[in-house]
Amino acid sequence: MMEILHCTVNGRPVEVGYDLRESLLDTLRDRLGLTSVKRGCEVGECGACTVLVDGVAIDSCIYLTCWAEGKHILTVEGLQGENGELTEIQKAFIEEAAVQCGFCTPGIILSAVEIVGTGRTYTREELRKLISGHLCRCTGYQNILNAVEKAVNVCNGYVGEKQS
Repeated sequence: MMEILHCTVNGRPVEVGYDLRESLLDTLRDRLGLTSVKRGCEVGECGACTVLVDGVAIDSCIYLTCWAEGKHILTVEGLQGENGELTEIQKAFIEEAAVQCGFCTPGIILSAVEIVGTGRTYTREELRKLISGHLCRCTGYQNILNAVEKAVNVCNGYVGEKQS
């Protein structure tokens, strides 16, 4: 049975048909072509499908499309500036070499957007816990943690020594 979803995706109003049993992951990737949303474990364990729904990071593989009715959804495609410029968070990932194969990167970046959006500063251990829902097979997490820490510090105006 097909339904119509009305929501905002990356700042634009969207109306899209979907099957009632469909996950938001499937709707975003297969119907809207937003390929930054990765299909990983499909059980909410790896974080590759992370998107923001009304500013909150969720695993879109276990979030039904119907739950997104009237919501604001953000994917990595929605982060780029008017002229394609990167956000400070994306720049931090590049500067800290936190990207290797890139499969997990979009989800982690969106979690970093949520973290930065709190306006809080965090200890390194707190940041480690906040990104613990993401699996990365390439980087060993150190560079990812460095990038998230740098993004939080840059976006929240803190300039200081990197914590170890």
